[in-house]
Amino acid sequence: MPFCEVILTLNIGILGAGGIAALSHLPEIATIDGMRVTHICGRRESRLRLLCARFDVPRYSRTWAGLLNDDDLDAVIVALPHPLHAEAGMAVLERGLHLFIQKPLCTTLDEANLLAAASEARPRQVVYCRPSFDGAVCEMRRQLAAGAIGTVSGALARHSHGGPEIYYAEVADAFEEPRATQDLWFFDADTAGGGALIDMGVYSIANLVALLGKADHVSARLTTVAQPTALEDTATLILEFANGALATAETGWCDPARSSLLRVHGTAGKLVLNGDAIDYIRPSSYEREWAAPLVDEIRPAPVVNQHEEWLRCIESGAQPEISNLWTARHITEIMLAAVKSNEEGGRVAIHSSPRATV
Repeated sequence: MPFCEVILTLNIGILGAGGIAALSHLPEIATIDGMRVTHICGRRESRLRLLCARFDVPRYSRTWAGLLNDDDLDAVIVALPHPLHAEAGMAVLERGLHLFIQKPLCTTLDEANLLAAASEARPRQVVYCRPSFDGAVCEMRRQLAAGAIGTVSGALARHSHGGPEIYYAEVADAFEEPRATQDLWFFDADTAGGGALIDMGVYSIANLVALLGKADHVSARLTTVAQPTALEDTATLILEFANGALATAETGWCDPARSSLLRVHGTAGKLVLNGDAIDYIRPSSYEREWAAPLVDEIRPAPVVNQHEEWLRCIESGAQPEISNLWTARHITEIMLAAVKSNEEGGRVAIHSSPRATV
């Protein structure tokens, strides 16, 4: 049974035995009381054997059916390539299991709507959707709700790195494999489902939605600067939010120095992410343009990691506050609308809403 009231330890299956399972899900779950990975599924037997030995996973399968037909499972993590997320997520929900789904939610709006309908028909199954949100974003949400910077007027978020090849080097090392054997499916325009926007831009967009709520329109430009792909490796979006604020979301695969920027401006001040802290900046004068501002440092309280948040939601029977399926669908629609905006050269409306709970 997948429901918390009869469970002492949650048995987790993972669909996908790649880098995200090896570097994120398995090591993090190993630190959490109340959940354990008991079954993993992937294509490469060498990887499956290594992960089972390294993380004490008792079973593995090389087909989805092999894992999904395991009656001992309570929940499943979908850690597959982007275009497979929706199909796998539907299969998990139809088996009556709790679901954790990697970012992006999926690659089409029809898939997002199918997942939302399936979840709404099964409200007791908790669906956790990446991205997760750290203590800084949660603290910024609290500050904005309290009116700390007045009426929000604008924001900027950027999340970018040097590209999939850097990630794949780390993955190869984690599996003790030669780097030359890595297949960079991220660059394949026919199978990847999108480029840097859905891979990395999802984080900057998600942070803006978490802070500002529903986006009504998007205008975007996508381009390919340096990576060996027909997909975009760089993207900039201008988002118009229902509350009247404007925000810019930036991303890319051409930034090996890495960027993770977040700031929000308002009529009474601004919040700026500064490492692990937040700079809370207010004017010292409304009559002297160059007067030095008042600056306080806010140290956010720690938050539980993504898997423990999922576990707590399952125990309480509540969908995640932000990392839920409806927010993920809204973010997906924004990204798809950005692609359309780039193709058509215009402003595109967003129709979904980041509804927090059923």
